[in-house]
Amino acid sequence: MLHRLLLGLIAAASLALVGCAHSPQQLNPQPKLTSALTPVGQGQPVVVRVVDGRPSPTLGTRGGLYPETSVINVPAQNILPQLQAQAEAAVRLLGFTPSPNAYNAPQLTVTLAELKYQSPKEGLYVTEAKIGATFRADVQNSTRRYSGRYGASLDQRFGMAPNQETNTKLVSDVLSDALTRLFKDPTIGQILAQ
Repeated sequence: MLHRLLLGLIAAASLALVGCAHSPQQLNPQPKLTSALTPVGQGQPVVVRVVDGRPSPTLGTRGGLYPETSVINVPAQNILPQLQAQAEAAVRLLGFTPSPNAYNAPQLTVTLAELKYQSPKEGLYVTEAKIGATFRADVQNSTRRYSGRYGASLDQRFGMAPNQETNTKLVSDVLSDALTRLFKDPTIGQILAQ
């Protein structure tokens, strides 16, 4: 009798662990440019602005049995300083000088338009995540204007639910990819240089 009771308790504990909710994750991604850029400027000043255009800091959920408790967030204050630093570094690599208050200087506005994280809705286990990032660039130099959208995505499979460190790295990688694509667009440098 005691043996059966013990087995029953172990089985109940196992089920409880399987059904446990994932706790929310607040990520602090560190995007970095992943490719060299060709300089086209001669040190001209450029006003560089980075803005958060997402409707919400929530990327999505990690799924599992209780997806409403496994929300993933990237607050603007966690990502905008890193994106601003990388955008200014990219502008320097393109041969320009980032100048926040330069009068009549060309302007580059980089908007984080979308950042999402999707896991399958069905099932107890988190086995896969689709992560995507989209930036919009708006360039203005006197009367010339240019806009472009740049995205990157990643479909990652897991053996077990990803922890905060893993998700931070994955989101950082996707942001790095999309940001690098933006600054590799030759039209941006051409318009800034005119």
